[in-house]
Amino acid sequence: MSYLHLSFYSTFALSSLGMAFHRTHLISALLCLECMMLSMYMALAMWPIQMQSTSSTLLPILMLTFSACEAGTGLALLVASTRTHGSDHLHNFNLLQC
Repeated sequence: MSYLHLSFYSTFALSSLGMAFHRTHLISALLCLECMMLSMYMALAMWPIQMQSTSSTLLPILMLTFSACEAGTGLALLVASTRTHGSDHLHNFNLLQC
C-alpha cells in the first residue's frame, strides 16, 4: 500500500470515527462529513494518475459539486436549527417530539 492510499484511508477512517464518537454539536458532524467528502474527492481525482490513464474523468467534478450542495444545505439547517432551538447540540433535536 502506498503512502497516498494510506493517507486517503486514514483520512476517511478518522473522519468517520469523529462522526461516530464526537456527535455533540451539529457543526462538528458537518465538518466530519466534509472531511469524508474531501477524502473521497482526492481519491477520485488521483485515481486516473494511479492507473496511468490519459483521460480525465467527470466523477471528481460531480463529487465536488454535490459536496458544495451538501455544505450549503448543512449550513442552512444549522442556522435554522439554531434559530428555532437556541443551540446546535444534537441531543436537543428530537424528531418524535411535535
